[in-house]
Amino acid sequence: MIIDLHTHITAPEIVTQREACCQRDAWFAALYENPQARLATAEALIEALDEAGVDHAVAFGFAWADMGLCRAANDYTIEAVRRYGGRLIGFAVVNPRQPQEALRELERCVAAGLRGVGELMPDGQGFSLDDVSLLAPLAEFAAAHHLPLLVHTSEPVGHRYPGKGTVGPEAICRFAQAFPEMTLICAHWGGGLPFYELMPEVREALAHVYYDTAASLYLYDDRILPLLAQLVPRKICFGSDFPLLSLARYLRRFRSVGLEAELLGDVLGDNTARLLGLMNLK
Repeated sequence: MIIDLHTHITAPEIVTQREACCQRDAWFAALYENPQARLATAEALIEALDEAGVDHAVAFGFAWADMGLCRAANDYTIEAVRRYGGRLIGFAVVNPRQPQEALRELERCVAAGLRGVGELMPDGQGFSLDDVSLLAPLAEFAAAHHLPLLVHTSEPVGHRYPGKGTVGPEAICRFAQAFPEMTLICAHWGGGLPFYELMPEVREALAHVYYDTAASLYLYDDRILPLLAQLVPRKICFGSDFPLLSLARYLRRFRSVGLEAELLGDVLGDNTARLLGLMNLK
């Protein structure tokens, strides 16, 4: 079973109103002002899953700063999950800067069948992972309802690119330590955080932290997968960042690095299935 933990879907009306949306949200503009930057509907995601032979995908909308736009994105995710009977697992986007409104929206989304929170964008949504008092209601709700929280993270060194952000290993560690019962998924390899799990105290603090591989082909050479599969084999979850990257191309690269079959199976689907309680999915 192959599960893509990190895919983005966008409602058709947002795709057709790209310029207007860029004016409403600076982070969206940074990522999608260029008309060549890809946006994809749920239909396009299903086509990509079929082409690549991927069984399921976790899908979510853009993490808008405005909660009204978050609600609209969640409406589209809820509808897509219902329409594609089991192929898609939905996460809900909210802005923690509006904690009461965010909690009400999460309650609605959980009741509608969504299974997690994110991908949250601290830089784009105007909050910091160090703001424990602000994030406490969201983190505690997620922990109490067994909802994994997916956060955009990035490496503190290397080249700049649109949407890189500033959330790196140190902030992630502090956030995880503040809410040890919460399951946290760090996008983009956690900005290199898994390497620090060689330190016993860091490994203990990150017991409920997982890492997705989104955009890996743009960030690291292929050695990162076998290296980290040895360090944290049960904590790596395949994520493509679709539609940024082709699913089929991504899978070809992952399968070409010579990872042994059991580890490859963990990364491509079994870790995510265990994380989300989906081991009975077919």
